[in-house]
Amino acid sequence: MSVLSPVLGRLLVIVGLLICAEPALAQKKEFKLGDMIKPFTPPSLSELDKTAGWQDRPVLDALELLRTKQAKEKPLATVAEALKLKNDSPKANNIILSALGRLPASEAAVDWDASIARHINFDIKSINPLLTSSTSEVDVNSLHGYALFSFDWNFVPFATKETVAKWQTSKDGLMDKVIIRDDLTWSDGKPITAHDVVFSFKVLLSSEVPIPAQRTGTDEIKWLEAYDDYTLVYFHKAALATNVWNLNFSVIPKHIFESTIADDPTLLKSKAHVAYENNPVVGGAYRIASRTPGQNIVLERREEYYMHKGKQVRDKPYFKTIRFQIVQDPTVALLSLRRGDIDELILTPTQWLEQTSSNEFYSKCTKAYATEWVSFHFLWNQKTPFFSDKRVRQAMGYAFDHEELLQKLRLGLDSPSTGIFHPDSQWAPKPAPKPMKQDLDKAEDLLAAAGWEDTDNDGILDKVINGKKVKFDFTILVANRQDRIDICNLLRTNLDQIGIRCTVRPLEFATLIQNMQDKTFEASFGGWGTGTDPDTSLNIWGKGENRNYGSYDNPEVDKLFEQGKREFDPARRRLIYQKIAQLVYDDQPYTWLFYQNAYYGFNKELRGYMFSPRGPYHYGPGFSSIYRPAMVE
Repeated sequence: MSVLSPVLGRLLVIVGLLICAEPALAQKKEFKLGDMIKPFTPPSLSELDKTAGWQDRPVLDALELLRTKQAKEKPLATVAEALKLKNDSPKANNIILSALGRLPASEAAVDWDASIARHINFDIKSINPLLTSSTSEVDVNSLHGYALFSFDWNFVPFATKETVAKWQTSKDGLMDKVIIRDDLTWSDGKPITAHDVVFSFKVLLSSEVPIPAQRTGTDEIKWLEAYDDYTLVYFHKAALATNVWNLNFSVIPKHIFESTIADDPTLLKSKAHVAYENNPVVGGAYRIASRTPGQNIVLERREEYYMHKGKQVRDKPYFKTIRFQIVQDPTVALLSLRRGDIDELILTPTQWLEQTSSNEFYSKCTKAYATEWVSFHFLWNQKTPFFSDKRVRQAMGYAFDHEELLQKLRLGLDSPSTGIFHPDSQWAPKPAPKPMKQDLDKAEDLLAAAGWEDTDNDGILDKVINGKKVKFDFTILVANRQDRIDICNLLRTNLDQIGIRCTVRPLEFATLIQNMQDKTFEASFGGWGTGTDPDTSLNIWGKGENRNYGSYDNPEVDKLFEQGKREFDPARRRLIYQKIAQLVYDDQPYTWLFYQNAYYGFNKELRGYMFSPRGPYHYGPGFSSIYRPAMVE
């Protein structure tokens, strides 16, 4: 079972901060499905087959890829030996990952009736996969969603054998032909067809539908034609290096939404769509069994997903039941892990170093870590009077005490962040920019050059803007978690030293996301996980893009993004994105803070944990490799 949300394959994902938010209410317009698509009359399939010069592309099973990889790797220890270890050194960490991260040797080694209780920080906004944006939504929606494409731990894309029978690309790179499998049904028994894929494409490119993430990339597809129930041809606007990722969008059932979307393009508000949220029709390996807002979401395995006409046709998912437990407070979450109420948890630095070393913890749990390309930052809204000037944004970075953040708040576990790509990524500038360090004198000089001075000697900087004196007094929004609030409080203390008043405003998740989506904020704290291709960053840094929350605008960056997706030479393409990263870092639309590695605590009964730069879940095979053994060693 290798289900992976398309949003993770194509886009950066918000880390525990934002998800899709509904737009402000406006006067209702007449809805037109696919109004962003220009009319096009495709050639007949027989004509295409004669002229396209179709070239076969990989259709793979993610679990089989992992089995092949692991067959060449000898475990560093037995499972029993690894379970006796405490993770107190890199050597112990490597042994734990090597021994516990392997797939089962046979079907008899799996407890097929097992359940798992997974942790998520925040509740999700929607079950609808088209509206997916946050990591929490990806974790849930990828398990019940239907997808045609995936990628491995090295970000190499492929069509997934679970849903695709054949994938071909035309010789000129302007078309892709996909034949989907005919042995899959929606959870209400209706067959999944090519017409569902075309309908979903049109929904994504309907201007009245508030798509937070997946429209970017999909809008590079010129047309999508279903020639029959199972044959699709994607027509691209241009031969782009990114076309392979643009194919990968979520699919929803046409027969459920075609009669309801015009009345409610938000896909969330109407009676019909509320009913769908409570009892969705899904096409993936799991169905939603129950959902208690703010508490938990329970999924159960769909037999009809892996069985067809009495025969097993796909990998059987390892867990019968998956429960997502929503726990915002890290302290409460760790107690739940120790008790066995949840089975896995991303640990905070304090939890990793100080609260998970006892015999009590290791009686039920163990832990492991790996490099993960996740960065956190302060975001400055450039449409406010405070942060439109680059010199002010640079001053914010120099005012902040990065060393105290890294050593006292992050306890030395994380490395400083230097921009939009992790230093280990080929897309990061070489050499990487130097991490910022606190320099209050430089911060004050930059602020003075930007016109911010204390002209009335009240201790707060001010500036005349549009004929009115404005005090440098702003509010930063942050999710209501103490470790994140502490980081913002450090910023507040630092800025007070140079005459800037900063109010830290913790918000409940729903309120926070509304402010971010509507851009009714001045600054915020947040984080991003990496995308699989550097072009995914366009969704954040491109002018007018959906998740460009700070309204960043640099025409040279936009121009380079256009060049990057048209460049097929790997070396030249690498240089383009390295230049983008350097330009964005120089502009400081964010103050980049730290990269958070993957620090996981998990129940000793779990097996199959394998990490990638996207953590243990957000790639193929991801979560589908995790299982409980039939007998605990």
